[in-house]
Amino acid sequence: MSAVAGIARVAATVALRPTLWVTAVVMYVRLVPDSWWRESPRLPVPDRDMLAFRATTQYGDPDYAPVADDLVSWLRWCKAENQRGRIR
Repeated sequence: MSAVAGIARVAATVALRPTLWVTAVVMYVRLVPDSWWRESPRLPVPDRDMLAFRATTQYGDPDYAPVADDLVSWLRWCKAENQRGRIR
């Protein structure tokens, strides 16, 4: 599966779960590095090294595309932790 297809699949999976939309946006914003506009591509995107680290720790491969169901599980966990006040 191409990276674009993987992202589209993940986005569609989250789009089907309106209860996770706010959590997804909040976590996306938290993953974007401070001063993102100072480095190329000058877009608010998560750090590639951090995403590679996350993929390596979860899947054992830094280039592994995220699995949509895993992202949904993570967002549910984040939402629960946010509601408990454990994630800042």
